[in-house]
Amino acid sequence: MNRIITIFISIMLFTVFIGCAKNPAPQFRIRNDQAVKVNVKVQTSTNEKIAINDIGYQQTTPYQDVAEGNLTVTSVTQNESFSFLAEKNTKYTVIISEGKPPMMVVDK
Repeated sequence: MNRIITIFISIMLFTVFIGCAKNPAPQFRIRNDQAVKVNVKVQTSTNEKIAINDIGYQQTTPYQDVAEGNLTVTSVTQNESFSFLAEKNTKYTVIISEGKPPMMVVDK
């Protein structure tokens, strides 16, 4: 009986440890503040290319993991781009606004 309790407690501690582990990869999402749908292309420093199409008005996409390093975000609708350095354990929101170039906000 004592052995079963020890195994049960070990499994519970392992589950809590795994569940509380941080995601070390940087993450980003896109928020559209324009009145029209937008298309966005993202290129990572590892040359991975991500296309996110038809983001609706005031819609925010789910977070996506990317490799640590430089990210280049291009708003196809506005034909404007910018770059920023994505760091571990950080979440970013890229905001596409009416009449402004795309900008990035670090989420806390």
